[in-house]
Amino acid sequence: MKERIINKGSDLFQEKGFTQTSIQDIVETLGVTKGTFYYYFTSKQELLMEINLRYINDVLEKQEAITHEELDARTKIKNIMTLLIKNIDKQGANAKIFFREINNLTEEHLEIIIRKRKQFYLNLQNVVQEGLDSGEFRSDLRPDIVTFGILGLCNWSYHWFDPDGELKDVEVAHIFADMILNGMEIK
Repeated sequence: MKERIINKGSDLFQEKGFTQTSIQDIVETLGVTKGTFYYYFTSKQELLMEINLRYINDVLEKQEAITHEELDARTKIKNIMTLLIKNIDKQGANAKIFFREINNLTEEHLEIIIRKRKQFYLNLQNVVQEGLDSGEFRSDLRPDIVTFGILGLCNWSYHWFDPDGELKDVEVAHIFADMILNGMEIK
């Protein structure tokens, strides 16, 4: 039942937005009582946090696995970019909620999510720095700005990427990676 509540809450948050979705909306669509909801969650806010944590913990775990592989920095960046785009496809509603509803988290919950987002950012920045240190990338690049660029490019795609569209997630990710990585090569 907990998974059903999470999935239905996620669907409704995506469709209507967090503030426009009530606990009553969630339980009515599931055909359960509010008591069932409160058995698993103390509030709608706690449900939102659960959705956010699941999303960020999943991408962090996958990113850390990539960063520990014996690959060059270029390949790691391409794999991380592919992870981000594929995750937007695979996690759909949860990805949209993660990016769109962050302002609806409590201050305490927001601190946790920001810390995890910062870790994702730092992991990626370390990969960019590896590429600079190894000579894979131009030495005049700032790793912080390159990292923000990669994240901005990938993370914003939740807004427009259509998994059922003309291009598949991997194709979009590879186009993005080629754009970024070709701009970072030593000429």
